[in-house]
Formats: sequence, C-alpha cells, structure tokens
Amino acid sequence: MSWREKSPHPLLVPLVGWGLVLVLFAQQSFWQGLLSTLFPSARSPIFERETLLNLALQHLAITAGAGALVILVGLPLAIFVTRPAGAAFRPLAENIVAVGQTFPPVAVLVLALPFFGFGSAGAVMALFLYGLLPVVRNSLEAFASLPSDVLDAARGMGYSRPQLLWRVELPLALPVILAGIRTSLVLILATATVAPLVGGGGLGVPIIAGLAVSNLAFVVQGAFGVALLALLLDWTLGRLELTLTPWRNGR
Repeated sequence: MSWREKSPHPLLVPLVGWGLVLVLFAQQSFWQGLLSTLFPSARSPIFERETLLNLALQHLAITAGAGALVILVGLPLAIFVTRPAGAAFRPLAENIVAVGQTFPPVAVLVLALPFFGFGSAGAVMALFLYGLLPVVRNSLEAFASLPSDVLDAARGMGYSRPQLLWRVELPLALPVILAGIRTSLVLILATATVAPLVGGGGLGVPIIAGLAVSNLAFVVQGAFGVALLALLLDWTLGRLELTLTPWRNGR
C-alpha cells in the first residue's frame, strides 16, 4: 500500500481542527484566566452575557446563511449571463453585484434595515450582497478563459448545451470558481463582526460592547475568535479545493 493510499482524507484534519477550536471556545475558565492575566486592570475581563462558544456558533450561522445565498444566487447568475440567452444581461449583472462592495459594510447593513428590519435576517442579507462579487466575478472569468479548442471538440462529439456545461465547462472552471467562493466566505465571516449593529449576534458583540465601555479585554476576546475562525475557514476551504479538484495535484 502506497503512502497516498494510507494518507487520511483531506477534510479529516480540518474537521478535527474545528472540533478542537469549538472545545476551546467552550472553556470559559480558560478565557477568564487568560484575559485576567493580559488585562489585570479590567473590571470584567470576559464578556459574560454570552459564552464565547455561543457567540462563535451565532457567527458561523450568519456566515453560513449568507454564504449559502451567495453560492445559490451567484453561480447560477454567472452561468446564465455566459449563455447566449443571457449575454445581454451580463453588464447589468456585473453592475448589480458590484454595488454590494461599493459601500462600506456598515452602510450595506443600514441599507438592508428598511427591508429586513433588525436581527440576523438583515445581517445575512447585507452580507450576502457584500459577498456576491467575488463569486460572480471569478465565475465569469473562469467561463471566459475556457479553451475554445476543448469546447469545439466537445461540440463536435455531439454534446448538447447542458452536457457541455456539466461535463466540460464546470469541471474546467471549478478551480477558479472555488477560489471565488473561498474569498467570499472568508470575507463574509470577517465582515460579520458588524452584524450586531443591526441586531445580529456573533463575535462582533463583545467587540462592539468593549468599544462602547472602553474594555479592551472584550475587544480582544471577540477579535481573537474571529481571526481564529477566519484562518480555520480559509484552511478548510483550501483543503476542500484539493478534494474537489484532485487532477490539479496528480491524484
């Protein structure tokens, strides 16, 4: 049996990493002691209204909701405007998805308030608009850069348009599409720290509370949690790319 056959599944190690991080977030006594040591003058070194684990799970739920919408809307939109029937709508689609990142994240959240009100729903929709551009842009670039000789050969073999899309175009475009999804999800997770401004939860709660009462311990608690989740998410998505595109790594 070769080393490759003995090696664990690419996603096994990230899954273990997620489990360890969530266990770490659940250790309130550990955070109490650590932050008390780092900030001995703080009246309350740890945010007590919610546990760090609950805040992290809220943060991940908001990220997952917005990320799922980005994928479900962004990828089909990119496919549609790269087909002959939707080519005329491509400039309009590019302008619309760019609007989400034209404004600062806080402005996007405020603009979503009249439609979705306060709460996680408004935060999810605002983050969806903010994270749409990388997925659509990368998908458009991926389809535009497909080798024409390969597409012509597939057409010559009698592939219908749906067959051409699913068997040729999507597999060839997948690496660039996955890179866009990876960028978008990490961006959404990092930007979700402003979700509490519109009534959402997450790790932005102790950050904003700490800024309001000048408690640096609260800020560090939330900021460290977001940074750790962002690094772990980026690493996990990188491993997922290896799994979904094995031909790029000689597997």
